[in-house]
Amino acid sequence: MANDALIVVDAQVDFCPDGALPVSEGDLVMPVLNRCMSAAAAHGVPIYASRDWHPEQTLHFKAQGGPWPPHCVAGTPGAEFHPALALPASAQVVSKGMSGRDDGYSAMEATLPSGQTLADALRAGGVTRVWVGGLATDYCVRATVLDARKAGLDTRVLTDAIRPVELVPGDGERALREMTDAGATLTTADEMVAQSGS
Repeated sequence: MANDALIVVDAQVDFCPDGALPVSEGDLVMPVLNRCMSAAAAHGVPIYASRDWHPEQTLHFKAQGGPWPPHCVAGTPGAEFHPALALPASAQVVSKGMSGRDDGYSAMEATLPSGQTLADALRAGGVTRVWVGGLATDYCVRATVLDARKAGLDTRVLTDAIRPVELVPGDGERALREMTDAGATLTTADEMVAQSGS
């Protein structure tokens, strides 16, 4: 898996059952993501874990005219990674949605502590293929995948490691169609693990 990277999108408490913006069965992606991360770490594949890291006041939230209830406010328990997510020591955390003016959907726009964007880090690392899983299919996963395709990356969507919000029924399937129309490939954790050993 030379030139690969794994992107774990927003596997945070607030996007799981009992969170501020829960995704149905969002917690069920954690064991699948853990399996992918374990395989990636064992083969030296870089892992990037994105997180929403919003300020208290942001145009993203309903109180300021946005579409969403407050969620993943920086430093709060809801913004933490889900306790069942086993991030390897090698994983790098990238943060997004911090400006108070943007939605911060795409992990490709997220920044490392150094200020470098994930897109630039992937480019600098010579990454040509990314595997993407996390929450939620129809928002942050979708935006990340579409931006990865725009960047010319071979993009694999881990369908067993994602779940949709579905504000409108069918949003998840529509997002998958949009991603495949953009050239992304739908795959599974089994396929990633199999390829990691090849």
